[in-house]
Amino acid sequence: MRAGSMIGVAMLAAAVAPSAIAQKPAATADYEFDYSYPVQAARIAPLKAWLEADKAKRRAWVVRASAEARREAKAARAPFRAYELQQSWDVVTETPRFLSLSSASYSDTGGAHGNGSSGGLIWDKRAGRRMNAVSLFVSPAAFQSAVMTPWCRWMRAERTRRVGADAGNDTTFGQCPPAKDVTVLLGSSNGRALNRIGVIADQYVVGSYVEGPYEHTLPVTQAVLRAVKPEYRAAFAVR
Repeated sequence: MRAGSMIGVAMLAAAVAPSAIAQKPAATADYEFDYSYPVQAARIAPLKAWLEADKAKRRAWVVRASAEARREAKAARAPFRAYELQQSWDVVTETPRFLSLSSASYSDTGGAHGNGSSGGLIWDKRAGRRMNAVSLFVSPAAFQSAVMTPWCRWMRAERTRRVGADAGNDTTFGQCPPAKDVTVLLGSSNGRALNRIGVIADQYVVGSYVEGPYEHTLPVTQAVLRAVKPEYRAAFAVR
């Protein structure tokens, strides 16, 4: 079962028509593997090379891990369930300088349930390199203050809505996570400048598995703009 659509496509996209590269899923008695990325990324040779290397690494893992699990199941005379690993990349937005991508992953390795996760990257066309969205900011601390502080206010209210009044007494979950523990996606409403920031906390980051991921989009404000590194500020706009 593929993980659901992420905030990167649903809430952050500008007028971009992402189209996935058609790739036939690989399926054997041991595993099912599927990896896709959009044509916008395929047109950028070094980015395509990185995606293909990532695809090869993930497929090698599922081949090795599923074969080992089958051997262990046979030795224990236990049933074996085929592994499943899926990874899809989608366009969040494309501006004159940046291509912003989101990813949705799903894995099932025979446990009680499968697990989904999110990810993202930014391709700087001018510099010709792949970047983490937070690296466009002065520091992780500056990002935390400008973006995560308002996001966490939303998260706490949303947890109360999902969990109930006891959410505030939860000592295991509900803490404001550092930027390194969430997925940050940069988006645009007009395809000209980055003016939206999506933050996704996957399951177990701020809530239990049954609560699902916490996904919310924030506008770029003056406070956010001040936290962006000077060399990238022209690529952002207050919304």
